[in-house]
Amino acid sequence: MSGQLVRDIMSPGVLDCGPDCPIQEVARRMAELDVSALVVTDDLGYLAGIVSRTDLVRARALAESLNAWTHLTAEQIMSTEVVTVTSDTPLGEASQMLAARKIHRLVVVEGPGPKSKPIGVLSITDIVREMAEE
Repeated sequence: MSGQLVRDIMSPGVLDCGPDCPIQEVARRMAELDVSALVVTDDLGYLAGIVSRTDLVRARALAESLNAWTHLTAEQIMSTEVVTVTSDTPLGEASQMLAARKIHRLVVVEGPGPKSKPIGVLSITDIVREMAEE
């Protein structure tokens, strides 16, 4: 991992949905794509949040009925405090961020700042895969 950057092992591209995407569609896309989260982007492609499988299960558990659950949107259950890095971030630093915050993924953005466009994801799976290849 020494000397490597996030760009070296991140998953490029972003599997996303809009804030108004119905929760059933979010769940369907996650299942079809076999991913554990979708990045939520606004109409201009800027990062708005992230919805994980955990967010889906939590929403379902808190819903009074299946009918109530089906009316929710990504915006209503997404995490808005998304931890981000740039592709130039050292991989060791990104790994420390994941471990310290006990999270499974970092959204890779074009550049620092409050308004940023996602360009990829670095997950713990990417890091474990890299470790296995060393």
